[in-house]
Formats: sequence, structure tokens, C-alpha cells
Amino acid sequence: MVTRTRASRARTTIRRTSIRPPRQRRSSIVRVDQRELAAVFAGGILGAVVRVRLGEAFPVHAASWPWATLAANLTGAFLLGLVTAHTRHHPRPWRHTRPLIGTGLCGALTTFSAMQLELLQMLDAGAIGRACGYLAALLVGGIGAIVLADLLERRGPLHR
Repeated sequence: MVTRTRASRARTTIRRTSIRPPRQRRSSIVRVDQRELAAVFAGGILGAVVRVRLGEAFPVHAASWPWATLAANLTGAFLLGLVTAHTRHHPRPWRHTRPLIGTGLCGALTTFSAMQLELLQMLDAGAIGRACGYLAALLVGGIGAIVLADLLERRGPLHR
């Protein structure tokens, strides 16, 4: 809303007034549980080390099957399924299980970008069948790993 006032004969001043209520200030301080953050970091370090070791054990070439990425992603899907099922079936799981294993370990271990790059390299090399098989193995294997983890958690020794 603009209000014009006559300050003198030759000059007009414009004063802007707002019809919105003033904003409430949010606190810029974010409180973080240091133990939860440490759990994410510890899991991330472990996941990154495992991922590097898998890459060294199974080097990827343009014409080869990317075993390291497949193993990392399926292992991560299984572990994430296990943690999710465990925290869902137990009313009071260890508080830092999800940050340690879910966010930290699985986040560093699994790799969506490497999978995309490997698929693109297969397609560029003309290996359309291999790319489709790899994508199917990742999708079906990932869902299977989650279902298996859920079944094991419900019926296995972790359920106690």
C-alpha cells in the first residue's frame, strides 16, 4: 500500500506500508544430537571403506559386469531392509541404529551415480542386453534383498 503525503509545496514523499503482519524470527540455531551425528559419521566411514575395498576387489571395465556396484547396492538394500524392519517391529530399538547403519553405512556403501554411469557406459558400448540385465538385477535383487531382510528379521534371531 502506498501513501502519498505533501511534505512541502514542491516535494511529494512516498511512504510504503505493509498490510502483512511482521514475520516471526526463527532461531538460526539448529540443535543436533552429537551422538547421532557421530553414529552417521562412523557408519559413513565404514561404508566408504567397504565400498572402496569392493571396487578394488572387482575392478570395472567397459566390457565387464560391474560386480562391485551390484554387491554394494544389494548389500546396502539388505542392511537397510533389516534396520527398517527391526525398528518397525521393535517399539524401542537402539536409538542410533538407523543413523549408524541406515544413513551412515548404507548411504556411503550404496551408489546410485556409479550405477547410472555404468549403465550409460554399457549403452555407449552397444551392450543393450547387458545394460537391461544389469538394471533388472539391481531392481529385482534390491527388492528381493529387502523382502529377505524383512522375513529374516520377523522370524530370525534378531526378532527377540
